[in-house]
Order: sequence, then structure tokens, then C-alpha cells
Amino acid sequence: MKITGATPPTVTIGTQRVSTPAPAETARAAAAPALQSEVLQPAAEALRAMPDFDAARVAELRDALAKGELPFDPGRLAGLIQRFHGGGRG
Repeated sequence: MKITGATPPTVTIGTQRVSTPAPAETARAAAAPALQSEVLQPAAEALRAMPDFDAARVAELRDALAKGELPFDPGRLAGLIQRFHGGGRG
């Protein structure tokens, strides 16, 4: 998700104003050369074009859950959440 409208910090050096990139922009710029490969470029462009999530699919799954058409195991979900967040390590 991108948040727009923020202005980058600027510094005045003599009579010239210089914008400083945000830390996220700096990290993204550092990772950019790895994505410049001709092989990865189409995949990176396709990924940027995709929405953060598929709202239609979420609505479809929500409806299926409400109708009882999709099995739901809260214990299994709790176990997966615990394993993902490291609570299952012992």
C-alpha cells in the first residue's frame, strides 16, 4: 500500500533546497538493481500492477463462510497463527 501526499524533508544549502529521500525510498532504491534483470523485470511490473488483495475473492470467501459452504476449524487457525508468530517453538 502506498501513502501519498507526504512531502520529503528538505534541507537548504546556501540558496539551493535539497530533498532528502525517506528511509523506505533509500531501501527501495538500494534493492532496485536486483530487479533490473531482464528476466525479473516483467514479473516485477506485474507485481506492481496487482492490488494489495483481491477484494472480490475476499467477498466470495466471506459469503461461503457465512453460508456454511466453507469448512472452518478455529483450532487449526489458532495453531497456524501461533506457529507463524513463533509461539509453537519449544
